[in-house]
Amino acid sequence: MKSVSVLGSTGSIGQSALEVVEAFPEAFQVVALAAGRSVEKLASQIVKHRPELVSVSEAEDVRKLKALLPAGLSVRIAAGTSGLDEVASFEESDIVVGGLVGALGLRSAYAAVRAGKRLALANKETLVVAGALILEAARESGAEILPVDSEHSAIHQALRCGRPHEVERLVLTASGGPFRQRDLSTFDTISVADALAHPTWKMGPKITIDSATMMNKGLEIIEAHFLFGLPSDAIDVVIHPQSIIHSFVEFVDGSLVAQLARNDMKFPILYAMTYPDRLPNAFGRLDLVAARTLEFFGVDPARYPAVGLARAALSQGGGMPAIINAANEVAVEAFLAGKIFFPDIVAVVSETASAVGAVPAARTLEEAEGIDQNGRVRAREIIQRVARAAVAH
Repeated sequence: MKSVSVLGSTGSIGQSALEVVEAFPEAFQVVALAAGRSVEKLASQIVKHRPELVSVSEAEDVRKLKALLPAGLSVRIAAGTSGLDEVASFEESDIVVGGLVGALGLRSAYAAVRAGKRLALANKETLVVAGALILEAARESGAEILPVDSEHSAIHQALRCGRPHEVERLVLTASGGPFRQRDLSTFDTISVADALAHPTWKMGPKITIDSATMMNKGLEIIEAHFLFGLPSDAIDVVIHPQSIIHSFVEFVDGSLVAQLARNDMKFPILYAMTYPDRLPNAFGRLDLVAARTLEFFGVDPARYPAVGLARAALSQGGGMPAIINAANEVAVEAFLAGKIFFPDIVAVVSETASAVGAVPAARTLEEAEGIDQNGRVRAREIIQRVARAAVAH
């Protein structure tokens, strides 16, 4: 039986990971959980799974959580970034599911790989911000990094069909989000509700907005570069609205190997937790007859400029991927708060990259966090000006 820690247990990835554990009680047990400030939801997870250690955001959340737990239930409660690190490196844990959103997951992911854990990584921003550091730490400790992004999980599975030197290119699929066919002249009128109405996936708000701009796909190109060691020009993107083929690998002989599954994050989570083995499916099967049609389209750079922006950041190298990630997180937050228009998200990211210029690669975790903070500061300065313009408009 494998022991599991879940970072971000009350979020969409965390809840799916716990459903996987519940479906296979003979294979997994929960030993540690980390959540933000959703203490009521965390309390119910503690009662159900009986972890030894949990972590919350603030000291005041510790008191709230204790008041919600039944008398006699024993669990150690930590808080803050040190609490996240404790959960990530918990000695009793074999597998750490990294389900935190954004750059917040960086330090805890670093703690997990330094401790030699298997990291089931859903947080693409970790590798975007500090991919070289994370991979170096994993090599030194013997940790494994298994992707939970459906696209990278698909590539990981397809790569098992050939040897590294036989790989020609990777092809990431993208749904195209809710605005694949929307008139570009109406993008200024896109509401938050419009952008959160994803056509095929149920996800948290940040990743859903990233899917609408397709910044998520740009960040996934960077993530794939670090996970699989291929350059940007060997990583392509196609729009596949049905989201049934999760990605392809093309080999030198022209063979394309694809991975197909239902649109459910429990599948890549289960794969990451059980690799190289597979457990019998407990979550339903893909009905190919019902699916009927599989479509593919190219990526229109005018509709999805974020993809090219991310490629340029990867080509520039150094800390630029971290800068665009930080700026994107700040811009998405501003859009969700109604401060800027939808097209402003990518515009803010682009202007932030130009304002910052060349950035040396981070040599330490602290340097990576410093680059991230610099990007956030610059993006907020730009957003203040953009927001004033939006109000005037």
